Amino acid sequence: MPDPRKHPDFQVLQNEPLNGQPPLARVAERAVTPTELFYVRNHAPIPALDAADYRLEVEGMVERPLRLRLPDLQAMFPTVEVTATLQCAGNRRDELVRVAAIPGEVPWGGSALGTAVWRGTPLAEVLRGAGLLDGARHVAFLGLDRVVKGEEAFGFGGSVPLAKALDPDVLLAWEMNGEPLPAEHGHPLRVVVPGYVAARSVKWLCRVRVQLEPSDNYYQQRSYRLFPSSAAPETAEWSQGLMLGELSLTSVICDPVDGQELAAGPVRLRGYAMAGGDRTVERVEVTADHGRSWGTARHEPAPPGVWSLWEAEVELPGGAHELACRAWDSAALTQPEDPAQLWNFKGYMNNAWHRVRVWCAGGDEEDGALEDPRAE
Repeated sequence: MPDPRKHPDFQVLQNEPLNGQPPLARVAERAVTPTELFYVRNHAPIPALDAADYRLEVEGMVERPLRLRLPDLQAMFPTVEVTATLQCAGNRRDELVRVAAIPGEVPWGGSALGTAVWRGTPLAEVLRGAGLLDGARHVAFLGLDRVVKGEEAFGFGGSVPLAKALDPDVLLAWEMNGEPLPAEHGHPLRVVVPGYVAARSVKWLCRVRVQLEPSDNYYQQRSYRLFPSSAAPETAEWSQGLMLGELSLTSVICDPVDGQELAAGPVRLRGYAMAGGDRTVERVEVTADHGRSWGTARHEPAPPGVWSLWEAEVELPGGAHELACRAWDSAALTQPEDPAQLWNFKGYMNNAWHRVRVWCAGGDEEDGALEDPRAE
């Protein structure tokens, strides 16, 4: 059923905990995602928190442990705005499900991401205020939600390397798109870690801990790990899974959508591309002939941690067609062709070529050919 906090078009995939996404066709409509269409990923019920009672603790390998009210944080440290894209590690899981079943995981499409203008204070400033001790290597975060696993209850948590935590764009954010954080997005305070899987952007933040090792939280040590396609939940050596961090380069066609019927002739494609870490999207390409030829899309350059919206035009005669896209980033990396090569039992980090199948009515009933949109 629709969630009253979200747009009527918002697709609720799970009610409790709340998980949902916007329709794919709405994702690339604008550079900043409206909050009411921004995807929601939760592992537990949304906690009801009173900002007046809220406290943030900064502890661990620091000279001066801190215990801050939200007004203290706002008064003691500089306030900045950062535009950043958050993307779930399970984005595009539905394509992997078509390769083989992935039981027990939310069936995210290609819209488990969004871009917002976040307002808060750089985490680096708070860490400097606490004073870092020699030997520190990681910064761990803990939320105030309550996840229940068997007989144990705990908050969602995770960590990033200290070098990433000191990036000036990593925020302790209290506003999203000019408004206080909504409850479902982490009110009163959350972390925003651009370029990393959104699991590291912990919501309802109550603790920042500087330490030697990565977080020992369940979601760092067991859940958000990448396993080979041969592994199964029953046989996996959990300590051997690769700990997720930086996002993989990806791109998606948002319009037209899979299965759409179009008129033969020129067809406009729109979508997004996203690079991980400190890399940027340098080129987006589209094909209408299964990769035999590619045309370069027009894309909006964006800084690291922010998606790049793109568009292209293809000439399609009547009949059935498969459209696909791929991106290239500033490290000259591109995307793999086949999602079957990426399948894993958690359904994480799918960044294969994104494909949509369309039917064009009218014209000649034959395969389409690709036009380079730059050509005159």
